[in-house]
Amino acid sequence: MQLVVARIGRAHGIKGEVTVEVRTDEPELRLAPGAVLATDPASAGPLTIETGRVHSGRLLLRFEGVSDRTGAEALRNTLLIAEVDPEELPEGEDEYYDHQLVDLDVVTADGTEVGRITEISHLPTQDLFIVERPDGSEVMIPFVEEIVAEIDLEEQKAVITPPPGLIDDRAEIASSRDES
Repeated sequence: MQLVVARIGRAHGIKGEVTVEVRTDEPELRLAPGAVLATDPASAGPLTIETGRVHSGRLLLRFEGVSDRTGAEALRNTLLIAEVDPEELPEGEDEYYDHQLVDLDVVTADGTEVGRITEISHLPTQDLFIVERPDGSEVMIPFVEEIVAEIDLEEQKAVITPPPGLIDDRAEIASSRDES
């Protein structure tokens, strides 16, 4: 399975280094020297990482065969793609790769169908499940322990205990207001 692990930014210095926008939780594994990465566009690669270092909080990489600023600048906005075994799991017990969560069915603790995870949105404070409901509408569910009670990869489902209002239909909320 191919996963985007970084996007190349601007050139840094004159010796072929580039800044990268990291898109993986495991940059030390996916972006290590010697790693061979496919690219998008494919014509830019494959690229082999020669060196990597952190400078002022940003990851800088140098690729084999790219030895000057002009070559580095030509790679700008190229996506770096790693080949990952679909069965591979992160090191942490309650950690998951996005591809393991996308397409899981989402149900409440009592078994009520909520929908299917179509995307994981990574925000600075927490991650969100973007869930498509059976009617085609979407709901965003924070991926936090208080709401996501269980991830069952064997059963391909995420069990949630949502607070009131998180997944309730607007029509249900409006009708309950009218009744009061």
